[in-house]
Amino acid sequence: MAYFTIEELCKSNTATLRGIKNVPTEEHKKHLQELIDNILNPLREDWGSAIRVNSGYRSEALNKAVGGSPTSAHSLGYAADLSPVNGKMREFKEFVKSWLKSRKFDQYINEFKGKSEWVHIGYRNAKGLQRKQYLLFRNGKYTYIS
Repeated sequence: MAYFTIEELCKSNTATLRGIKNVPTEEHKKHLQELIDNILNPLREDWGSAIRVNSGYRSEALNKAVGGSPTSAHSLGYAADLSPVNGKMREFKEFVKSWLKSRKFDQYINEFKGKSEWVHIGYRNAKGLQRKQYLLFRNGKYTYIS
């Protein structure tokens, strides 16, 4: 079943507010479809409840505007920041972390910024690797977790 679209993963309030074009190339569209097919749709199916994409594809200008890493998988079309629509963030984070153990992926990042929190899933990095890294990002620092 299809739950996510490329268009949905390219929507950005920041881009709209700042007049930034956030249009993926054909290659980025292929990456976004890989992310949808291999991670997002299966995750939504198995979670059994709606998932919100807080951030998906980011053009170079948008990534810079939001303070993203210059090597961000978002700019490749290989990452999404997610939160559960039902508000069960702790359960969602644990579910995703466990669910990924049997999947190919690059990074799971349990992210916090102020009172906001979300799950970042990167499918591949810039070199096409799937390192299966589990990280925590809090107070501007990354920490490996298991």
